[in-house]
Amino acid sequence: MLTFEEKLAIIESFPQLTRNDVSLKRVNFHYEGSLHEKKTVVYHLHPNGNGFVYGAFLKGYRKDDKGLVNIRDISAEELRTIIEASIEMLSHARPVAPQANAGKQELAETWIDKQNNTLQLQQEDSLWNVYHGLNLEASFESYVEAENYLKEEGFSRQ
Repeated sequence: MLTFEEKLAIIESFPQLTRNDVSLKRVNFHYEGSLHEKKTVVYHLHPNGNGFVYGAFLKGYRKDDKGLVNIRDISAEELRTIIEASIEMLSHARPVAPQANAGKQELAETWIDKQNNTLQLQQEDSLWNVYHGLNLEASFESYVEAENYLKEEGFSRQ
C-alpha cells in the first residue's frame, strides 16, 4: 500500500489538478477543465492512505453509488492509470448510447414529466440506468423495472 505522501506526490504530478485542503487533514483535487458538473477527481485523500477517485463512467473499476473508486490498496501504476482515466472521462462530453439495430429496443430514451423535467434511460452493460443530467438517479436489472419506476414517478416516454 502506498503511503499518503506517496499518493500525494503521484497526484500532484498531474498539473491539470488543483489541490483543495478540506477538513480532518483530507485533500481533494479538482479538474477545472471538466466538461461536466463534476470537477473532483481525487476525493478525501486522508493521511491514513484512504481516498477515492471519481470514475462513474469508467469500466473495470468497483465503484460506490457516487461513482467513486476506493484507492486505499492501489499501486502507483494503478493510481496513475485511474487518475488519467478520470481526467480523460471528465474532458469529454458523455456520449449518448447509440440506437440499437432495427428490431431491437433502443439503448437510450428520454422521459419527461408534466413539469418538463427530463430523465435519460440508458442501457449500460446489463443494467438500465436512469440519469438526471450526469447524475445517476436509479439503476435496474431490466427495462421493465426501469419503465415501471419512471411511470410511477410521473414520467412518460418522449
